Amino acid sequence: MVLVRRLIGDVIRRRRVAQGRTLREISAAARVSLGYLSEVERGRKEASSELLAAICQALDLPMSEILREVSDEMMRVEAAAVGALTELRPRTDARKRDVVAVG
Repeated sequence: MVLVRRLIGDVIRRRRVAQGRTLREISAAARVSLGYLSEVERGRKEASSELLAAICQALDLPMSEILREVSDEMMRVEAAAVGALTELRPRTDARKRDVVAVG
């Protein structure tokens, strides 16, 4: 199971790095400690809505854009999990015969 806080952290880090900005710059602009921002980026701490808004403002990005990326990533993770479960599903008798016939 994927944690939303980890996805949020991944997106924040990806966007920060894409801008060529440091943790120190963003933590100062968002008025959050560098250590706490680092923990948020690594998915170890939950970002409150207030903190997320401050980080988004520091990155000059709308919060909706960050949340949309998180949502897109969550859909990819869920789709991959569903695909893996589908492959593990017991085979029907017809599929079993097909496998035996080929094998």
